[in-house]
Amino acid sequence: MRFEVWAPAAGRVAVTAAGAPHPMAAVEGRPGWWFADVPSAGHGTDYGFLLDGAEKALPDPRSRWQPHGVHGLSRVYDHDRFAWTDHRWHGRPLPGSVLYELHVGTFTPEGTFDAATEHLNHLAALGVDAVELLPVASFPGRHGWGYDGVHLWAPHEPYGGPDGLKRFVDAAHAHGIAVVLDVVYNHLGPDGNRLASYGPYFTAAHTTPWGEAVNFDQEGSDEVRAFAVQNALMWLRDFHLDGLRLDAVHAISDQSAVHVLEEMTREVDALSAHLGRELFLIAESDLNDPRLVTSREAGGYGLDAQWNDDFHHALHAALTGERQGYYCDFGSMETLEKALTKVFVHDGTMSSYRGRHHGRPVDLRTTPAHRFVGFLQNHDQVGNRASGDRVGASLPPDLLKIGAALLLLAPYTPMIFMGEEWGASTPWCYFTDHRDPDLARAVSEGRRREFARHGWADDVPDPQAVETFRRSVLDWSEPAARPHREMLEWHRALITLRRARPELNDPSAPAVETGDRWLTMRRGGVHLAANLGERPVRLDVPGGRLLLASNPAIDLQPDVNGDSRTVTLALPGTCVAVLG
Repeated sequence: MRFEVWAPAAGRVAVTAAGAPHPMAAVEGRPGWWFADVPSAGHGTDYGFLLDGAEKALPDPRSRWQPHGVHGLSRVYDHDRFAWTDHRWHGRPLPGSVLYELHVGTFTPEGTFDAATEHLNHLAALGVDAVELLPVASFPGRHGWGYDGVHLWAPHEPYGGPDGLKRFVDAAHAHGIAVVLDVVYNHLGPDGNRLASYGPYFTAAHTTPWGEAVNFDQEGSDEVRAFAVQNALMWLRDFHLDGLRLDAVHAISDQSAVHVLEEMTREVDALSAHLGRELFLIAESDLNDPRLVTSREAGGYGLDAQWNDDFHHALHAALTGERQGYYCDFGSMETLEKALTKVFVHDGTMSSYRGRHHGRPVDLRTTPAHRFVGFLQNHDQVGNRASGDRVGASLPPDLLKIGAALLLLAPYTPMIFMGEEWGASTPWCYFTDHRDPDLARAVSEGRRREFARHGWADDVPDPQAVETFRRSVLDWSEPAARPHREMLEWHRALITLRRARPELNDPSAPAVETGDRWLTMRRGGVHLAANLGERPVRLDVPGGRLLLASNPAIDLQPDVNGDSRTVTLALPGTCVAVLG
């Protein structure tokens, strides 16, 4: 087989494979590229590259298989050996879909792709359309969030490696569920990252919270851009994934005339047309800039959707009363109304938390609401809390039901965080498994200092402690027990209603009215009324057929004219959906 590597920083390169080193030659017409043919190598052969006569071989920057961890040799992987059964799968469109964010390592006690496959029936019964996996690119140690990956082309071996991921995707498609993968192109982890030994993958021209930025616009950046774009295509093509979630794109520094995100969307669109399969890209960004999801023809980047943190902050603060940190700009019913009707709360307005104006308006007449992903929980908003506590830890079930109703009946693409559907009692903490003692100590101490600066007086779970990881694993006995069973049934009913009523997938803005801790939202003929306060409220709702009620004691009373209904929403927080 032929081995190739881009190593412009090296004067000579050899590949060690099949038990011997083999000198590599420069590839004609491709500056910085080296190649060598090793006929005895094939699927399962361990190999690495020797740069400038070094004695220790380095892993392949584009390794598809890292069975020995991030520091070990790479292994040849032949994608064609896997027997796919999803030949009739043509994907799922993002509009109208319900997403489900899942971390492979804590979704089950086993923490593997195969173990996660055993719960696909649960997700299908819930009504999930697409599973969004947290990063699975090979990272240091056995367990972690995955955002410190260093081998971006190789699925994490403790999860099951490349074959394990393929089995999960194949099984998900058999259940009618698409699979989206979270990928990180704004930085790489520090432990095991040897890309700089090969070439200018990073640049000091831009800085990030993780150090030098990935080189997307300086000398040598053409190959670095190709590395990222081709990596995205590899996941979609070779692993049959249906979409990618691009982590923290605001941290990608690229001053090129054609931004790397625009280049990526163009290539993914071309791949989708070639495969005859729905493919989509979702960005995470804190810029509140709709240009990310504006078409390329209209001067945008052409991404299919972006996460909407403002929706989360407005809903979370309204339900919990929290006002610390970035929640200081949220919490009022007026703010929640704006988040439901205007997408961004900060759309060019003053942000007290940032001390400046922030964001750009979204016109829902031209930009459909499904291009924005809404959520009440996600890995960041739970795991970045000091103790990893979920929103349900401090809220009564009725308020959680209101949060679920607003999430699943709002015009945005909803996303549920694993276990949220049954009100999981397990926390989801920040955890790592760094083997470098200095890095491990720095992470543990840095976590404590971070929350001490914010006035946190209680203990902060040590990210490096195995118990911190174990506490974050879902308890699968909960969905069958009260009160979790009732919460799960509520989520199923909401998703069923969302699927049954076409107006609940209308991408235009809803009509929302708010008062003293109460809210009504109208989407076509469906009217949602919710009481977030501590006192009963009486609200008029048009029509008369009760679709859903968070409390079975709720009923509708006709008014004197008989053409509307009055609903009394009692304590401690109740909501109804009514068909007008």
